[in-house]
Amino acid sequence: MSASVSRRAAAVAAVAALAITATACGSAEEDAKKPSADGGEHAVKTAMGKVEVNDKPKRVVVLDTDALDSVVTLGIKPVGAVLPEPGAPMSSYLPKDKLDGVKNVGLIAEPNLEAIAGLKPDLILSSKERDEKNYKELSKIAPTVFTETTGPTWRKNFELHADALGKKDEGEKAAADYDKHVEKVTETLGGPEKAGKTEVGFVRFVEGAETRLYKNDTFVGSILKDLKVGRPANVDNTGFSLDISPEKIDEADADVIFHSTYGDPKKAKETTITKSGLWKKLDAVKNKKVYGVDDDLWMLGIGYTGADMVLDEMEKKLG
Repeated sequence: MSASVSRRAAAVAAVAALAITATACGSAEEDAKKPSADGGEHAVKTAMGKVEVNDKPKRVVVLDTDALDSVVTLGIKPVGAVLPEPGAPMSSYLPKDKLDGVKNVGLIAEPNLEAIAGLKPDLILSSKERDEKNYKELSKIAPTVFTETTGPTWRKNFELHADALGKKDEGEKAAADYDKHVEKVTETLGGPEKAGKTEVGFVRFVEGAETRLYKNDTFVGSILKDLKVGRPANVDNTGFSLDISPEKIDEADADVIFHSTYGDPKKAKETTITKSGLWKKLDAVKNKKVYGVDDDLWMLGIGYTGADMVLDEMEKKLG
């Protein structure tokens, strides 16, 4: 038996054990789906179909960074959350007091079902893209709400999270506040017309992969489109990214370049590329309009709290 199968078997066994030890009122699955103390239940439309959830969930487990941003934005501290990678914090940009006491339930790529079950959640948030393979087991633990994916649909995903958490009014306010923030930053950039004439690119140096020029179907791409800034023609289209080798870094040319690095700068080729002649010939470099930013925030801050911090940084650097 492989290690992954063994882990899966152990997790399922843990869920079964939880059910055996439940009181005579019913199974663990039934208990997890009972209405909360605040009232009854309501149905939400998810990527996996309609799911009945408690009106006011109290013990929420989140299995991706967008869901973590959502619950914190809505004033809820989850009981459990995954880590983006081994040894990393749950989030490097969210206030530490918002995450104090939140239990680690594995990695984004490999959530620990036994640890999740042990927290006795009344709601689990994730996405079909991340955790479709775990949906059946997760649903046995608690009502499980999946979005289709993360990234470009983050605003729509937040609406679903807010609905599932019984926080629709608060969710609508967060969306309205973001729209006002976008308007404010756009004015700082000189207004819609001037912003539209300024091409803004985003470059990500990635350890173990080619350098990525981010397109519109990404979190950062969606913010740039909301601001109505110009985009270089080669990335002003649908899709995730345009991946290039160091010899093609001239394709990153733009009036303004934001860039981040995932992993070791040398292994990600950032050090080599930013010292190259091709890099130094880019318009943004020559005009000193190149800005290094925090990879964790700009790549993982997929929600209104993260987006507001990105907007603040853009306003500070470009205003």
